[in-house]
Amino acid sequence: MSATTSQTLTLEAFLKLPETKPASEYINGEIIQKPMPKGKHSRLQLRLCNSINDIAENQKIAYAFPELRCSFGTRSIVPDVAVFKWSRIPFDTDGEAPNDFLLCPDWTIEIISPEQSSNKVIGNILYSLQHGCQLGWLIDPNDRSILVFSPNQQPELLQGSDRLSSLQEINLNLSVEQVFSWLKMQSM
Repeated sequence: MSATTSQTLTLEAFLKLPETKPASEYINGEIIQKPMPKGKHSRLQLRLCNSINDIAENQKIAYAFPELRCSFGTRSIVPDVAVFKWSRIPFDTDGEAPNDFLLCPDWTIEIISPEQSSNKVIGNILYSLQHGCQLGWLIDPNDRSILVFSPNQQPELLQGSDRLSSLQEINLNLSVEQVFSWLKMQSM
């Protein structure tokens, strides 16, 4: 289970607290610690980041960050993968990515862990969509499905050979079964 503290803080006060491992999120005035990522989660997270960045980074289209704290509105969340269009990355004066991202991602990807509440994770995706995010994926390794969220639309449950949508600018051509095939490391 993820740990929850009942003390109520402001977002500003939360952001001044030391980081925790695994990361804690600030949702509706509560601090909720995410579960520690495990093998399948880590494998999917890395492969997703690499697949997106292989297509989008060199052309400066977008960048996929793993476990990046994004603070916007009244929440501070840490999506498993936060994808930002290049033009929205708030580079510092040296042209480097900043430490603090005070904006929502353009695409948020969450990978459900067995100890996680899917509704809390879906809540973060929906909150992100309400604040300008263009796409959300909820990946469930247990049933090999991906729930795709787009603004002002019903979610789509995709499985098997269903093709996954990505940000329009990113030509990522993946099916659900391709994503889950990454878990089979012995047959590579």
